Amino acid sequence: MSTQSVLAPLFAMAAITFALMIGMVLTRRRAVIDKKVNPKDLLVRGANPWPPSAAQFSDAYSNSLELPLLFYVVVIIAFLTKQADLIFVVLSWVFVVCRVVQAYVHATSNIRKYRSNAFRAGALTLMVLWVYLTLRFVTA
Repeated sequence: MSTQSVLAPLFAMAAITFALMIGMVLTRRRAVIDKKVNPKDLLVRGANPWPPSAAQFSDAYSNSLELPLLFYVVVIIAFLTKQADLIFVVLSWVFVVCRVVQAYVHATSNIRKYRSNAFRAGALTLMVLWVYLTLRFVTA
């Protein structure tokens, strides 16, 4: 597989993370400007004085830094060892699509059922990616 096809899902996942970060910053900024939060309440890490819209973006951003870490690792390993094939790339894109859906739901409607289904589908896809890569190593 070409470098571009193997790494494109990784770049897409990074773009999602940056988009969520920007959304978080903008919603937090709006909350401060609209005086929905007291700036003094922001001095203690772990305090959550944000209104729901800002908290949703913040949570979606945090989630984009958790499970995707394993995705970044598996893609880099597959790329460096030249074990990525069409199946690997398709599974990578499935994971990215699941994360897009989860992030969108999380940052907008936040309907738990849809968000949970997207999370589970993405987590299962990521597990399959790891098993698939492991089997490629074992059988190589």
